[in-house]
Amino acid sequence: MTDEESEKSYHSGLPGVLGVIDTAISKIESVILALGVLLMALNTVTNVIARFVFGNSIMFSGELNRILIIMITFAGIGYAARHGRHIRMSAIYDALPVGGRKALMICISLITSLVMFFLFYYSIVYILDLYSKGRVLPSLSLPVWIIYLWVPMGFFITGIQYLLTAIKNLTSRDVYLSTGVVDGYKDTETEV
Repeated sequence: MTDEESEKSYHSGLPGVLGVIDTAISKIESVILALGVLLMALNTVTNVIARFVFGNSIMFSGELNRILIIMITFAGIGYAARHGRHIRMSAIYDALPVGGRKALMICISLITSLVMFFLFYYSIVYILDLYSKGRVLPSLSLPVWIIYLWVPMGFFITGIQYLLTAIKNLTSRDVYLSTGVVDGYKDTETEV
């Protein structure tokens, strides 16, 4: 099964209501990421055409791309955690026996979850500070704090994903990188 097929048919490895919620969040994140990338590409191409064909850039193009980059980045961290796609430094982890890898994955997931919840808290503090200052974007005239709402949402969803990964590892026999991804390497080597 290719990565594209597995992402289309994602079903959470969690039981009951948690699995339904996890699957729904995954679908919403997929739509947000796809729309964000497409809108950013369309905005950039349209701005280039406007600049070189008509001699005028679109006034709000840079601000819109800034909003979309923030949205894609922070919607993407939860998506990456769900699919076990974060970068890992795994030399020590790979050298451990299965029991050691499981214990280390539980510790890593719990610590990462705590860090994400810590960042969630401080991102809310930052947004409240921006709100109190009343700053607005120059071209779009949107309050600046609105474009950063994706930040705490991304940290919160990622924190939940890592917490659920720790729970999955505590309650299952295999070692999981996320709630639906079992630890292991695929033989993806190809000759050039």
